[in-house]
Amino acid sequence: MQRRQFLRATGTAMVGVLWTRSGVPAASPKQPPNFVVIMADDLGAKELACYGNTEHRTPNLDELAETGMQFKTCYATPICHPTRFEIMTGQYGHHNKIYQFPGRRGGPVAGSLEDNIARHLTFAQVLRPLGYATAHAGKWQLTGAIPTLVRECGFDEYCMWAYKHNLPPGVEHTGGWEGRPGSKTSRYWHPSIVKNAQYLPTGPDDYGPDVFTDFVVDFITRHRNEPFFVYYPMCLTHGPFYVTPETVRSEQGKFENLRSNFKANVEYMDKLVGRIVKALDASGLRENTVVLFTGDNGTGGQGKGQPTELGARVPMIANCPGLVKPSKASDELVDLSDILPTLVDFAGGTLPEGHEIDGRSFAPLLQGHNGPTREWIYSYLGDRQILRTKRWLLEDNGPGHPGRFFDCGDSRDGTGYKDVTDSTAPEVLTAKKRFREILADKPLPIVTEELAASRKNRASKKLKGDRRKNPAKEPD
Repeated sequence: MQRRQFLRATGTAMVGVLWTRSGVPAASPKQPPNFVVIMADDLGAKELACYGNTEHRTPNLDELAETGMQFKTCYATPICHPTRFEIMTGQYGHHNKIYQFPGRRGGPVAGSLEDNIARHLTFAQVLRPLGYATAHAGKWQLTGAIPTLVRECGFDEYCMWAYKHNLPPGVEHTGGWEGRPGSKTSRYWHPSIVKNAQYLPTGPDDYGPDVFTDFVVDFITRHRNEPFFVYYPMCLTHGPFYVTPETVRSEQGKFENLRSNFKANVEYMDKLVGRIVKALDASGLRENTVVLFTGDNGTGGQGKGQPTELGARVPMIANCPGLVKPSKASDELVDLSDILPTLVDFAGGTLPEGHEIDGRSFAPLLQGHNGPTREWIYSYLGDRQILRTKRWLLEDNGPGHPGRFFDCGDSRDGTGYKDVTDSTAPEVLTAKKRFREILADKPLPIVTEELAASRKNRASKKLKGDRRKNPAKEPD
């Protein structure tokens, strides 16, 4: 069943479904759980205190991890564009056809149908027929044009950082710029923001992450009497690394890009998560709201863009006092394709029949139920892939480019891994055979140097000729 057929067929009929596909009783249709999915930008798992970082103070996320469930190993893709498709569709690249940014090695042709997010079935479109009010806040960076931008993907409302090509016709940004005036609109100080198809004027003291979080809190408050789903892909902690409202010292210093500001960015990101949790408490919604926190790829400059575990490993923290059973940090494996089926499971819905979903719900695990869990998780970037079981790891693998194979033992953070690529030990050979079996139905794009150069050239020409229709062609 295709996306449009699914939307026509379901209507609001799915609201009454009482059992999930995993057989776990769902919430009552009178009180379905709310969802807040937060995805930090360029934040590998290693940046949070609850994942072992000794420099960054992240008390709000640490508390969510302690009173909910923290997964030691969660994979996104190593760069944001394919990750945004994966989390929204529940599909890997071999099903949604997005392995990389358009114009980059292994990426789609600029302007191609597969790169149009509106042609894909998203988690918001699956939840709306279940009676959910839906909202997007923060960074979009996908296709679409006003007035249907964002809304055509199932979101009732949105408040987004807007590139120049996202602005309403005839509107010019009057705020700050990241670089020379007229180049890239600011996402942080004096930001460029479009809210529900309207340009939102801002001032020099306005800080984009605060504006987006204010929108989320307002949406939660306004929809406290009905089920809601908020998807908040944050701007923090992606560069440029500016001061935050807590570290600003001068007007001029607001636009000084210093890597030394990264710590403050991580800690302010944590503060914003805390604000949302406090808003849920204040509205009496905390017990019945599932909060999921993750990242879109490894840390910028420290894994991002590399087909390795460091590039793919991101935090995954789940918390909901009324539904998620507190647990010690989990050794179970999850990846971002699992978000969509997990939300549907909690909501009491069913996945569209005949529509390929690669993810697997971890709702039963969060609720403390025993049962089968993932044997492996998967990631990819262009014509390279990463595969992980609890013990074994394959990195940087692709057509004509055998990857490196590691015995990780019980380690999950990259320490103590043993390179067994050339080993002929029986257990290593058995593990490699199993990996070949898992990867057999996960094809990668075949990229020749000539094809890569041709696509890059076509992407450049397309970007220059039509930025409004192809906003995702400005990688960030």
